[in-house]
Amino acid sequence: MTKGLFSFFSIFIALLLGALYYTDIIQSPFISALNSIKSNYHTSVEFIQKQVVRHFFQTARIAELEEKIEKYENNHLVMQQLASEINDLFVKNGSSFKTNPQVELVRTISYQNFGDQNRVWLEVEDYNSSRVYGLTYKELVAGIVISQNGRPLGLLNRDIKSSYSVFVGDNKAPGIAHGNSAENLIINFIPAWFLIEVGDEVITSGLDEIFFKGLKVGTVLSVTKSQGYQSAVVEPYYKANNPNYFYMIKKTR
Repeated sequence: MTKGLFSFFSIFIALLLGALYYTDIIQSPFISALNSIKSNYHTSVEFIQKQVVRHFFQTARIAELEEKIEKYENNHLVMQQLASEINDLFVKNGSSFKTNPQVELVRTISYQNFGDQNRVWLEVEDYNSSRVYGLTYKELVAGIVISQNGRPLGLLNRDIKSSYSVFVGDNKAPGIAHGNSAENLIINFIPAWFLIEVGDEVITSGLDEIFFKGLKVGTVLSVTKSQGYQSAVVEPYYKANNPNYFYMIKKTR
C-alpha cells in the first residue's frame, strides 16, 4: 500500500469517526437501534421475572388460602359446639363445661361400588377402625364413617345403615336418623308425647358421641304415629352431588 493511499484511508476513518461522534443525524440511527435492543432486553427480563414471581406468589397464596379455609371450617364446627354448650349452661345451672373436640379434613378416594353414590372410601390419617365417626360437609351433617375390612368407609345420609341420634324441633324431641336409599331421611323412635310439625328443624343431639350437639341435619316434611312412637320424613340439608372432601369428627369432647 502506498503512503498516499494509507494517508487517504486514515483521513477517511478520522472523518467518519468524527462524524459519528459529533453529528446527530448520523448518530441517531445507531443510538435508536441500540436503545431498541436494550429496551426489548429489559422488557423481556422484567416479564420473565414477573411471571416467575407471580407463579410462586400464586402457589403460596393458594396454599395459604387452602390452609385458612381448613382452619375456618374446623373452627366453625368447634364454635357450634361451644355455642351449644354455653346455651346449656344458661338453661341448666351448675352444668359442667369442658370441650376438646378434634376435627380432621379427609379426602374421598372413590365410590365403594360403581353406581352407589351413598358409600365412599375415605383417606384418613391415624384411623381407628374400632370407632364410628361423624362426617360433615360445609357445617352440615353428611353421614357417618364405619370400618369396612379395616378401611374407613363413608356412609352418606341416604344410606340405610347411616344412623345417628338427633333432636327434632324446638322441644328437642329425641330420635334416630337413618337413610332409606331415597332422597330423604327417616327419623324413628320419636316419643309420641312430643309435638312434631312440618318445617321443624332436625339437629344432632350429641348423645351418641358421633357428632357435636347442634349440627344441622334437615327439616321435617311429614310425620306419622305408630305404637307409641312417631316417625318423621326429613329433607336433608346436605346433598351428595360432588363429595370431594369432608370433615370427620374424631372426638366430640
